[in-house]
Amino acid sequence: MRVRDSVVVVTGASSGIGRATAVAFARKGCPVVLASRRAEALEAVRQECERHRGAEALVVPTDVTDPGAVDELARRTVRRFGRIDVWVNCAAVTVFGPFQEVPLEDSRKVMDVNVMGYVHGARAALRAMREQGRGTLINVSSIVGVVSQPYTHAYGMSKYATRALSASLRQELRLDKAKGIHVCTVLPATIDTPLFDHAANYTGRKPLAMPPVYTPERVARAIVDLVRAPRREVVVGPAGRSMVLESRVMPGMVERMMARQVDKAHLSRKEPAPAGHGNLHVPAPGTGAAHGGWGGRRRTAMRRLTTATVLACAAVGAARRVRPR
Repeated sequence: MRVRDSVVVVTGASSGIGRATAVAFARKGCPVVLASRRAEALEAVRQECERHRGAEALVVPTDVTDPGAVDELARRTVRRFGRIDVWVNCAAVTVFGPFQEVPLEDSRKVMDVNVMGYVHGARAALRAMREQGRGTLINVSSIVGVVSQPYTHAYGMSKYATRALSASLRQELRLDKAKGIHVCTVLPATIDTPLFDHAANYTGRKPLAMPPVYTPERVARAIVDLVRAPRREVVVGPAGRSMVLESRVMPGMVERMMARQVDKAHLSRKEPAPAGHGNLHVPAPGTGAAHGGWGGRRRTAMRRLTTATVLACAAVGAARRVRPR
């Protein structure tokens, strides 16, 4: 599909990957429809989008847990632009905490946003795309949808569920011979977004972006590329790709490595954090941002070190697989 002039809907467009994705499509001259709970932040994104090539942006404040609101998002898009070419499900929230200590209402909210929000988006998008006979649905998952980690149980479950949803939809579309409609899944590694600052947290430790950390623009480029050349799944970030590959042949080793990494690098040992719901039930105030401030020389060095470690583990695993018996 041609990217330029494609009508693109992005949920979770107020910050992080969703925001970077909306801007990336606007730079390609695409009309973009911006959806999230935060009207003020969406207005800031609209202004940013419309500075590029005269791109048109429509703001539709939307709570993705409300199926009626998501249907209205689709209807407003079609009324304004006549069609939906691309729909990016990107709204996401998370909670950190030991399994028994996370309030059930918080776990349920993560699943409502990250799973049912994607279900609502997929239903609305595919309804329009089936009528058109073409379109691309892109669901943003995570490498934790392949390699689980401790203390983010609901988030991990939701990202596994995203991959399952995408796979089932692809199978159904194939059986229906809907060749013009594509469903793709994106699995980012750790991305420099405000997610960690906005997370609910019951660990007593401040969540950090676990290195290696990549930019949200990198994920946005991968999403734009999927419109040009659809693929089943795309992992963003070399360390993530290595981890996913190794999890297929040495799942136990990767599981242990992830547990150690989370304890050492995902939760601060120096900065305590009070318990709280984060942005689960009430949106964060302000105009939002694509980045979370996790860049810089120190983190770049940590990224290189961690990537080298992961690649070394991959080499060890490869050597074990080819060792004579």
